[in-house]
Amino acid sequence: MEETLAEIEFLALSPNRVTVLESLAGGPRTRAELAEETGASQATLGRILGDFEDRDWVARTDGAYAATATGRLVAEGFRELLDVMATERDLRDVVAYLPTEAMDFDLRHLADAKIVTPTETRPNAPLQRLLALMRRADSVTAFSHALNDQSLAVVADRLGEQEFEAVLTRGAVDSLTADDTLRERLRRVVTAPAADIRVTDDDIPVAVTVVEDVVTLLVRDDRGVVQAAVDTSDPAIREWAERRYEQYRSKSTPLTADDIDAYTGRQEP
Repeated sequence: MEETLAEIEFLALSPNRVTVLESLAGGPRTRAELAEETGASQATLGRILGDFEDRDWVARTDGAYAATATGRLVAEGFRELLDVMATERDLRDVVAYLPTEAMDFDLRHLADAKIVTPTETRPNAPLQRLLALMRRADSVTAFSHALNDQSLAVVADRLGEQEFEAVLTRGAVDSLTADDTLRERLRRVVTAPAADIRVTDDDIPVAVTVVEDVVTLLVRDDRGVVQAAVDTSDPAIREWAERRYEQYRSKSTPLTADDIDAYTGRQEP
């Protein structure tokens, strides 16, 4: 273990070592080419290449250097470690709010995700990010334990121009129908030909919206306050979202105008 950690430290302490090894893993390079790629001096490159040769990570061939099989293995493994650590660093501030038990995909697929969090000047930045995506989309699919008034307003405004389908928890529908304005807006949506809202009694622990090729997770804290919007176009996340949507949809029923009236009746004293 200690020897392995020492080798990791050997690479980690020098960005130039990492760059040189990754470059050579991609194909042979001369020292001049390595100097141009890294900006390192010839003396520094000489030390790096000598250390790599001592470890049998690189070999000289035809006036150039190339990674050996083990050198390519180390380069690939270290790049994976760097990617994992970069993803962890990006998710560190929001991971406490992520329902990871419901997110049955490898978190490494969020490596290229765009994470928008509230700021003092833009406290609604995460929601505004999602709304911006929804406003210009031709199709939106969602499953969620909540549908806020601004999202519902965008859906209502785009009726006739946008296809919208969603599976909501019964609690989410109760919240919408409890407000007169939102109830009428919801009625407009459910009666539109291009909209399909369904209700499930299952728990939906994470709010997910698929806007064409972008999957957005709205991350909320225990009080229901949005803490981040996590956007990704990763195919594996898109496949997960579509699969989850179909699972919730299979256990749902269509929401109709008559249902909204029935919800309203149940809420009256």
